Amino acid sequence: MALTRRAFLRCALGTVTAVAFAGPSAGASRAAPGVTGGWRPAYLDLEDEGLFEERVDQACAMLEHCELCPRRCGVNRLAGEIGACRSPEQVVVFSAQPHFGEELPLVGRFGSGTIFFSNCNLRCVFCQNWPIAHEGRGDRLDDERLAELMLRVQQIGCHNINLVTPTHVMPHILRAVRIAAKRGLNIPLCYNTGGYDSLEAVQLLDGIVDIYLPDLKFMDSGPAERLAGAADYPETARAAIREMHRQVGELVTDASGIALRGLMIRHLVMPNRLAGTREFVRWVADTLPATTYVNIMSQYRVEHRAFEHPEIARAITTQEYLEAMDWAEEAGLENLDERSLMNREVFRRRG
Repeated sequence: MALTRRAFLRCALGTVTAVAFAGPSAGASRAAPGVTGGWRPAYLDLEDEGLFEERVDQACAMLEHCELCPRRCGVNRLAGEIGACRSPEQVVVFSAQPHFGEELPLVGRFGSGTIFFSNCNLRCVFCQNWPIAHEGRGDRLDDERLAELMLRVQQIGCHNINLVTPTHVMPHILRAVRIAAKRGLNIPLCYNTGGYDSLEAVQLLDGIVDIYLPDLKFMDSGPAERLAGAADYPETARAAIREMHRQVGELVTDASGIALRGLMIRHLVMPNRLAGTREFVRWVADTLPATTYVNIMSQYRVEHRAFEHPEIARAITTQEYLEAMDWAEEAGLENLDERSLMNREVFRRRG
């Protein structure tokens, strides 16, 4: 995702309505890829078992005294009260479209069907999507309309529904998925989160989400507090990721290499080792299988309010990225993202 965010924001900020909510043009749509080899998304099985409706009700109940994320604001979101994520009663969607900057197993030939939700429960001062996450730009949608967007990205051929920044609107997502599933939705559901998720909320997603794509941004509470306003981020993100792995296991792809199910972890290398990359790779190696899919990302940029913080007011150096990749291999991680490996070669040539 982050590889193309600058270009994405440049073109999308002024065109959200036309891009996100118009139907596919005549002759442009393709049949949904659906599922092959007997595989089908988890949420269809949950519906067949008669358990999906109860799960939606449990999630929606969390909105009355909101504890969807570790901040546990306790506001009544059903009554329109505003908590730390600054979300209104309805979801706010910035865009919904094929995206080709995601990890390759998500992109395939026709792209990942990204739905960008506005607002966020983190306050990262370096946020690259700050007009969406901090200012809340986008359009308010009811759950029926959100379901229509999911069906639209399936109709144009996307390989998955990629829910970007979903934590604070998880109950709305579940209602929309159930509506869409009854109308033919049958592609994997990817939960693309910043990692600041309560364990209880993640547990409700068991049997619904097929692919988890969390960040693990910080391994130390100091930088997490200063740069994201969440001192408890490291411990809560690690607990959430362990639960995600318990639910979906390691990445599984089809014969074409397209992701069907599993955990994919992102970690952004930051200046002055503030993300704790060495500790991150050791934690993965000690806690999860060595073959867990890990993306060590190089695309940190000085965005939003990062200029106000001297420790992150510069790009990462060649050495900082190369040492991060060396640490990952020294830790024994065996399934590093293909683009991160290519980026390493680019950095090596710079050096």
